[in-house]
Amino acid sequence: MTGFLFELSFLLAAPVWLLMIFAPAWGPTARIAGSPLTVLPVLFVYVALAVPVFPELWTAVSSPDLGSFRELTALPDGAGAVWAQVIAWDLLIGQWMYRESRRLEISALLMGPLLLLTILLSPFGLLVFLGIRAVRARRAGARPSPGVPVRSQARR
Repeated sequence: MTGFLFELSFLLAAPVWLLMIFAPAWGPTARIAGSPLTVLPVLFVYVALAVPVFPELWTAVSSPDLGSFRELTALPDGAGAVWAQVIAWDLLIGQWMYRESRRLEISALLMGPLLLLTILLSPFGLLVFLGIRAVRARRAGARPSPGVPVRSQARR
């Protein structure tokens, strides 16, 4: 069961990633990527994996040290729970990057590979995106207002 839940956690997130990468301009993609509820199915998987190892999980997070974290991840459900948590948070980061890229009018041809990098190695993807975002905002002038496309602000 643990192996199935481990795999399921990514399969539940994959449709949102696919929409953001391959259909970024499609109307429903923006609505879906704008909702934090997309991570709920993955969080349910997390709970299913975390409950059986809750004592070990609590030890690892309440008094964090490498040994207790290693003990947690040595357990199949512990490793699966950590994986599901990573999948959920990566998806939220990816959704934010997608929304910011649309707001700043960053090319979908650039964002597709960057979102793929974020799926695989989210800290690297986020760092690259933050750099691109800073450059894009600087080129557009003053710091952009949330929710207003950069070009709209430049015309003010």
